Amino acid sequence: MITLIQRVANASVRIEGDVVAEIGEGLLALVGIEKTDLERQADRLLQRVLAYRVFPDKQGKMNLSLHDTAGGLLLVPQFTLVADTRSGNRPGFSGGALPEEGRRLFHYLVKQAKTVYPNVGCGLFGADMQVELINNGPVTFWLQVN
Repeated sequence: MITLIQRVANASVRIEGDVVAEIGEGLLALVGIEKTDLERQADRLLQRVLAYRVFPDKQGKMNLSLHDTAGGLLLVPQFTLVADTRSGNRPGFSGGALPEEGRRLFHYLVKQAKTVYPNVGCGLFGADMQVELINNGPVTFWLQVN
């Protein structure tokens, strides 16, 4: 499972013009699900995202996590993160989970996140979404769990 996390001043997801989720300061996590992923990868990814120290402490060092700052977490499914881009001019997606399994695991991840963290929003798996964000820093990290 892969996530691209971005520290944001705010972020939102729109579907057909309607805002379906939004957060203030926090993390936007774009989530890609690989065909070998299981619940344990989702659990580990969530642990890492919530504990990853990307927010500044009083000395300005990236030393605080989402848990420490109580910021928002916006989870957005993005299958293109699993693309194989090693050759050619067109990405391959054979490493991605099949749509039904990807949907199931993304819903599992969201459910787990809402169980352990109070401020969680999410996009909709398979939807055409418009994601707006103000990247704070900019600060962006790629996390992958196996």
